[in-house]
Amino acid sequence: MTIDYDHLMNFDIPEARQTYGPEEVARYGLSVGLGQDPMDLRQLAYVGARSDDCRVMPAIVNVLGHPGFWLSDPATGVDAVRIVHGEQGMTIHRPIPLEGTVIAKTRVTGLVDKGEGRGALLYYEKTVRDADEGTHLATCRGTTFLRGDGGFGGPDGPVRQPHRLPDSAPDHVFEAPTRPEQALHYRWNGDPNPLHLDPRIAQEAGFDRPILHGLCSFGCAAHALLAVLCDYEAERFGAMDARFTAHVFPGETLRTEIWKDGSFRTRAVERDTVVIGNGLFRRRS
Repeated sequence: MTIDYDHLMNFDIPEARQTYGPEEVARYGLSVGLGQDPMDLRQLAYVGARSDDCRVMPAIVNVLGHPGFWLSDPATGVDAVRIVHGEQGMTIHRPIPLEGTVIAKTRVTGLVDKGEGRGALLYYEKTVRDADEGTHLATCRGTTFLRGDGGFGGPDGPVRQPHRLPDSAPDHVFEAPTRPEQALHYRWNGDPNPLHLDPRIAQEAGFDRPILHGLCSFGCAAHALLAVLCDYEAERFGAMDARFTAHVFPGETLRTEIWKDGSFRTRAVERDTVVIGNGLFRRRS
């Protein structure tokens, strides 16, 4: 089935409602690397280990109210087998409560036809609101590269330009290992894609072993920014955007290089490979 531009731009993605609490908050924090130092009280506050101080990792908004794999619906016209997560961003409008019910609505915001054989870019946005009061908690945004779907006659622009990193050396470096079983933990945030779990599926896709979820790598970078630029104070976390540039294997060490202006990138140390690039962080005003 070929993409119909107007149909996909107006595709109705069902609203998602989710109730969560301290258990989901702690599980998310653990799944993106918080709590690895059992003596760091600041980290322990984000994984439910402190009864006197329980906090919420802001990047949890990326998994709250997840709409599911809606691009696999044949009605979208998308070749779902060949899609790739290209970019991710989020803006925190208000501190995320430790527990509650949220309503999230995802919509397509842009569709760029790169031409036959070159694929297409799909831009989308998710708004997360408190179900009881309607308070706008966060906005998440992303770009999906539709590798098998160019040439459907849609517009060829505009294309979002990536943030350019400074030419100078980074001002801060935050390094933390991922765990060999980290993808097995992260899947319980709502992403059971077997590419990240089953070595047979990973090998069929051309990888030696399962790879880490892109949003898990993104969460690990968010942890680095929370630590370095916010001193683990979630209320100072405003927004972050970045581009996925390579996969991560669970067990690799991630080094996030950060500049004073909020620019950042993340490397897989063992392969000296940039896995998240063109990053930009902004504090809450």
